[in-house]
Amino acid sequence: MGVINVSPESFHAGSVYHGAEAVLRAALGMVEAGAALIDVGARSSAPYLETGISEAEETERLVRAVGALVAKLPVPVSADTSRPRVARAALEAGARVVNDVSALAEPALARVVTEHDAALILMAAPGPGRVLDAPVASVTRILTTALAAARAAGVPEERIVLDPGIGFFRDAGVVWHAWDVAVLAGLPALAALGRPLCVGVSRKSFVGAITGRDDPAARLPGSLAATAAAVLGGAALIRAHDVAETVDAVRVAERVRRAAP
Repeated sequence: MGVINVSPESFHAGSVYHGAEAVLRAALGMVEAGAALIDVGARSSAPYLETGISEAEETERLVRAVGALVAKLPVPVSADTSRPRVARAALEAGARVVNDVSALAEPALARVVTEHDAALILMAAPGPGRVLDAPVASVTRILTTALAAARAAGVPEERIVLDPGIGFFRDAGVVWHAWDVAVLAGLPALAALGRPLCVGVSRKSFVGAITGRDDPAARLPGSLAATAAAVLGGAALIRAHDVAETVDAVRVAERVRRAAP
């Protein structure tokens, strides 16, 4: 799942593309390198950054980028947003997937997905009323609730993918990078939820904490190691900035996983 950001405030400047031509060129390169899906984000969701923008600005950015891609890519486009009205505009522009990093903090989002016969990625995230204790148990509860809400809104189960939200639990009572490592190590337990897992570890802060690489631009090797761990843990979809390198890591990890007793 290749990442295209049109949000200048994103934590990894190397993932940000300016203008329709640059967006299309980057996306085509990712598809050629092996991406099966292109995820477009117009508002940074990094929980440690001040990244607020208006709904109108997010809509304008996202629709422009999605419109530049959908007619020219041989793979689906995903809209990375948690706002129902923004998602509706992106789906009407041709996106086929909504990547929700809020675990349906706004339940109306699921109804928008249903109305457009689209698919939904539900990511675990902290939020009001969500109890946080042990990492894997907390993620399991959040995703179980979100999955039930999506089903109730009419999203077919076969169109739902779950994401454990690595990088989003900064104030959980567990040191944030220890939380992320625990969730990554605990991925096999999430198989009980019955849906494929999407994991995003690309250049994230926990990689920097482990390796001492403060600059996201220097975190590719650590990201590839975390990607391999995710695949060995059962991940079915990897969200990445560096598609060519990540595809190689996935292929090796998949071969090892298939050979395991």
